[in-house]
Amino acid sequence: MSVLHSLILGKGEPLIILHGFLGMGDNWKTLANRFAEDFQVHIVDQRNHGRSFHSDDFSYELMSEDLMNYMNHHHLESAHILGHSMGGKTGMLFSVEYPEKVKNLIVADIGPKYYPPHHQSILDALGEVDFETMTSRAEIEQTLKKHIPDMGIRQFLLKSVYRKTPDELAFRFNFPVLEDLYEEVGVPLPPRTIFEGKVLFLKGALSGYITSADEDLIMAHFPNSRIQVVQRASHWLHSENPSDFYDYVVGFLEND
Repeated sequence: MSVLHSLILGKGEPLIILHGFLGMGDNWKTLANRFAEDFQVHIVDQRNHGRSFHSDDFSYELMSEDLMNYMNHHHLESAHILGHSMGGKTGMLFSVEYPEKVKNLIVADIGPKYYPPHHQSILDALGEVDFETMTSRAEIEQTLKKHIPDMGIRQFLLKSVYRKTPDELAFRFNFPVLEDLYEEVGVPLPPRTIFEGKVLFLKGALSGYITSADEDLIMAHFPNSRIQVVQRASHWLHSENPSDFYDYVVGFLEND
């Protein structure tokens, strides 16, 4: 059985961080080093991302199982779970399936609802990258730029480009499978599933991923939850306002 790749930092109660779609644990390194002053931090690569295993199968059910296998492998009886976007959806499903494994849940800028496909321009751009002819990051960025004007998103994607051989670049994420099964990313939390533990939803003030209309659904699944707005931040709230993000997470966990 394959075990998810991770970087483990610090000592204390375990805090597992789950990245978003097309990301990897490395995206969280700066914040993880701060969290590691108080916790044993596990920054995990989910399946088909980062340095974790590639698979033809991809769903939240499988990613929840992967997390359970990871915790068993590392002998973690329970942990705080922090997930951003896709990682937040994994954390939500994991919490309703294995509530005894979750001390507290922090969900960053995603709700339990269905999200229609909305990454098509990014997928189109990635599909135009040809590693047989492109041998530099500059060439790849020029290709991405045709579809993705936002430099921050381009830099985020370029972090997953690595040198597979001395002469060949590649994506760390499993692009063919993630493109083919992309609709899995938007699926909702199953109906009538409930986690009674403490949950903090962090919402970017400039993001539309969580709206006031979503609050009833959030409370139906997570009756012991609250929503905190992170100012001056959109969907990438942990990188756009890391100071407030850190303060809200640590304040929530210290009040456990």
